[in-house]
Amino acid sequence: MTITTAALRLSDSVAGMLGLLDRPLDADELIGIARRRTGLSDFGNTAFIEPLTRLLNACSAESALSLVGRSATRWDIVRFLTNLLQIQDAAAKHPAMETAPIRQPVFITGLPRSGTTFLHRLMLTDPANRAPAVWETIAPSPATGTSEQRIARVARQLKTFEWLAPEFRALHPMDATSPQECSEIAAHVFRSLRFDTTYYVPSYRNWLDADVLRHLPAYRFHRQFLQFLQHQDGIARRWVLKCPEHLFALEAIRAVYPDARIVFVHRDPVKVLLSQSQLTEVLRRPFTRQLDPRTLGPDESRRWLDGTRRMMAAGDDAGFDDPICHVHHMDLISDPVSTVDSVYRHFGMRLSDDTASGIEQYVAARPRGGYGEHTYRFDDHGLDEARERALFRPYMVRFGVTAETGTPRRPVQVPAKVERV
Repeated sequence: MTITTAALRLSDSVAGMLGLLDRPLDADELIGIARRRTGLSDFGNTAFIEPLTRLLNACSAESALSLVGRSATRWDIVRFLTNLLQIQDAAAKHPAMETAPIRQPVFITGLPRSGTTFLHRLMLTDPANRAPAVWETIAPSPATGTSEQRIARVARQLKTFEWLAPEFRALHPMDATSPQECSEIAAHVFRSLRFDTTYYVPSYRNWLDADVLRHLPAYRFHRQFLQFLQHQDGIARRWVLKCPEHLFALEAIRAVYPDARIVFVHRDPVKVLLSQSQLTEVLRRPFTRQLDPRTLGPDESRRWLDGTRRMMAAGDDAGFDDPICHVHHMDLISDPVSTVDSVYRHFGMRLSDDTASGIEQYVAARPRGGYGEHTYRFDDHGLDEARERALFRPYMVRFGVTAETGTPRRPVQVPAKVERV
């Protein structure tokens, strides 16, 4: 046990004796804090209150929040509410912001830990592409400081989290200026699987899965959030967005972004489950007093088996203007330039020689994409390899996914001068 872990457990013991860990988290109290902090009162759409209340009830009743977990949850919720108030205030002052078009955004999705982040970051070497950065999803409003001030503040917050979860960076390298997943945007209206990853909240997750509105309110806000950032930019670039959660929201994406371009990234699901289970453990551990890693694998398996079935149901056509583009993890890591070029070709775009060179430089500067070495064991997270292989076999057959039984191929340099149209 590390000194940090021992100190956190001692603080939980003291807080427990004082009854501090049993107090319910109250939505009205946190809404009031956000309003006082900003001096603003109008949220515009208050449909977020029901999912917020359900989330807080689940956190209070099911998550066994630690003292750090309670503090972090309150901070997180107030931050989201503060951002909502400031975005609504900007929309009221600049009505044209919400009529600005978001044209042909690219949505990268697939199983978690499949290479979606790598593809996302490679595509963002193209200056024509744009994605929300980590600092922008945490502190999007200029009302809270200059860009430089907000970047520095978010960098300090990430350092604090790395102190609580030192294994995190090796599993998911991330800085304040890194591109961020869309789950952090949807979390602003409290309709996101991001909470299910950070906390044990089965009642919230079941409600979100069963909700008749599904993810539509989240993606309507998602569009408003992009328009808010685009308004600050003063120019419109091509949005390239990424999140495994998009798999569960293809209908909502189509309703909000009918001209969206969808990319599915495919990888051996068994490798995915091992890595994702470990990441979930690392993310949850600082925030809870009770964690059995052996329960995480089966939960992840159920969730992402559903994800593969949704990919199979969509196939090449999910009702968008362009067919779905399919990328394989092994192709991506062995030949990144040609793989990105194939995505561009699929959607009738051209990958410039400068961007191809930028991809090569990015790969050369980040061996293994910046990820650390990891060794996983199935029984650590309650998984059985044979059972998982049988469950996910239809997906692997449907998309020609190869089982990763040996040493993964390392990324290689690829000449920039590939033929392009």
